[in-house]
Amino acid sequence: MSVAFPSLLSSHRMSPLLSFHWLSTLSSLLIGYVSICRRLGVELGKVQVYQEDNRETRVQIQESVRGKDVFIIQTMSKDVNTTIMELLIMVYACRTSCARSITGVLPYFPYSKQCKMRKRGSIVTKLLASMMCKAGLSHLITMDLHQKEIQGFFNIPVDNLRASPFLLQYIQEEIPDYRNAVIVAKSPASAKRAQSFAERLRLGIAVIHGEAQDAESDLVDGRHSPPTVKTTGAIHPSMEIPLLIPKEKPPITVVGDVGGRIAIIVDDIIDDVDSFLAAAETLKERGAYKIFIMATHGILSSDAPRLIEESPIHQVVVTNTIPHELQKLQCPKIQTVDISMILSEAIRRIHNGESMSYLFANIGVDD
Repeated sequence: MSVAFPSLLSSHRMSPLLSFHWLSTLSSLLIGYVSICRRLGVELGKVQVYQEDNRETRVQIQESVRGKDVFIIQTMSKDVNTTIMELLIMVYACRTSCARSITGVLPYFPYSKQCKMRKRGSIVTKLLASMMCKAGLSHLITMDLHQKEIQGFFNIPVDNLRASPFLLQYIQEEIPDYRNAVIVAKSPASAKRAQSFAERLRLGIAVIHGEAQDAESDLVDGRHSPPTVKTTGAIHPSMEIPLLIPKEKPPITVVGDVGGRIAIIVDDIIDDVDSFLAAAETLKERGAYKIFIMATHGILSSDAPRLIEESPIHQVVVTNTIPHELQKLQCPKIQTVDISMILSEAIRRIHNGESMSYLFANIGVDD
């Protein structure tokens, strides 16, 4: 039997119920959760979540939640599907136990990269949003969604917090010569994020073109994609649709000067590090003498820590939206920025019915 060790949080003053989940016995993974509890001045509540021998997930709420505000914090582990089921069952258990409101706090929203139709697949993010709403979720707090448009998949309020203030602070305080840095987008798709960082730090920007781009076959919408072979019998000759010329990946170019500078690559997720390693090699060839990677979510799956350790990357800085203590043991280059402060403040404001605008101060549409 596989047993997890979630716990709940409740207080007479605040009367919320927070669920915490982790699949490791490392006590260091609890630092962020304990920090949230300490900031809110509440205690862990009581809940039991475990898997039976047949791999079914069972949830038992061990204290009354009737008429209370419930906050369920769920971090994503490597077994992402199990953690999703734990969240859904716990939300439904609180709903059937007559909780007044149920707020899900997901620092990293799973399946967020599958938010577009690709060939004959599906928009999995929309499916997950529908499941959470159907289970009884009344509010969602998350951080740096892969695409801001994901908020439209929900029919409940969604607060998409930003980690950029913490990452910007790290750059200013932990990189002594950051004034000699240039913010780098490893592909044109992440240029807006890089531009936001560059403008706030008053630094230059560089864009790598021709790297880490999805293949043409991966981006075609299968429902409307033209047939690979012309079938004159199915289409009237006068209505023949011209076929698009296939795209070809352009040569690798770096738009911007990185010679003799510190290169800071910014992105929202770092999981498969191949594209980051290729970008780092390109920047090193162009004369960058230090290479940093700043990202909100450090999934760092598979052998990412080993590849980073063997690469020319100087440092990888991520937030603690996802536990990655094991990866840090394998790779000392990985550094963590704590974002529990903004999560605890968001929980406090929602519970007290206060405005959330302070948490989004100076954040533009493109940030």
